[in-house]
Amino acid sequence: MEARKIIHVDMDAFYASVEQRDDEKLRGVPVVVAWRGKRSVVCAASYEARKFGIRSAMPAVQAERLCPHAVFVPPDFPRYRAVSKSVREIFLRHTALVEPLSLDEAYLDVTENRTGLSSATQVAQMIREQIRQDVNLTASAGVAPNKFLAKIASDWRKPDGLFVIKPQEAIAFLTPLAVDRLPGVGKVTAKRLAEIGVRTVGDIRKVDIAILQDRFGRYGVRLHELALGVDNNPVEPNRPTQSISAEDTFESDILLNETDEIIKRLAEKVWQASRKESRTARTIVLKLKTAEFSVLSRSQTPASPVASCDELTNIALALREKVRMEPGQRFRLVGVGLANFRDPMVDPPEDLLFQ
Repeated sequence: MEARKIIHVDMDAFYASVEQRDDEKLRGVPVVVAWRGKRSVVCAASYEARKFGIRSAMPAVQAERLCPHAVFVPPDFPRYRAVSKSVREIFLRHTALVEPLSLDEAYLDVTENRTGLSSATQVAQMIREQIRQDVNLTASAGVAPNKFLAKIASDWRKPDGLFVIKPQEAIAFLTPLAVDRLPGVGKVTAKRLAEIGVRTVGDIRKVDIAILQDRFGRYGVRLHELALGVDNNPVEPNRPTQSISAEDTFESDILLNETDEIIKRLAEKVWQASRKESRTARTIVLKLKTAEFSVLSRSQTPASPVASCDELTNIALALREKVRMEPGQRFRLVGVGLANFRDPMVDPPEDLLFQ
């Protein structure tokens, strides 16, 4: 079977770059796209701002401390969506197999492309040039035989870069990488891998798959596959978002009543991510994992979709009251999510159906 040719395109500091493109006074200065306030988080930071350590999803007050002279710009999602649509139209010139991940990144399957170019690398080069010419922005791209490798590759020469991983190069490329370069490996998983002597992707291949499965469940099998460069997930065009969530695993287990600030931060992160969607979420979900690894969730579907971050936060906090556990029960993870996404033009609110 012929290897797939997958491109992952990632716009460079997208929201901040749009702001700098449209306002010449912002060019060359640190720009932070965020609402000001104690509860706000950074939506995007220009590369000038990133030099000060500012990153997406960081609390805005922390960003202000790191770079007091940064210019804060409130996000303009309708404008970003319009630019994203123009970029997507460029993708569709080359293939119908486009899977958007968000407003600023997408997978493309160009195993067969519409422009008759002989290689995926040439397609990626042309796409980046067309984005530069038509939209006046830069994008980075990764080319690889599957989605997982393409996404790693697109980050390899950011900003405004192109990196290619050929099928025969995948194992050698992956071997020295730190395990946290793999999708799903955060600080806690990396720590648990280090406990069995695994610090690089190459180290994973030395561990028996049964040990990985015993320690990490089904994800242990996934780790084994990723370490071998295997990812059979196809590019899925027009796949609608089913849910958006954010979660945090703690270094030390905590009590339920100690989760306030964490839930507020996660709710803000989820709310910001949901602003990228054209569809509306109807259900709010609170997820908890006990110290004994039992997972429980509580959810609520209001009569009308949540209209603000404060409303999302208040509902998530209120969902804790539905958790019935022993007073001393400790938790190792908390998550906040939005689910049950609907198209407001196709699925009107229930209270309008009976008028």
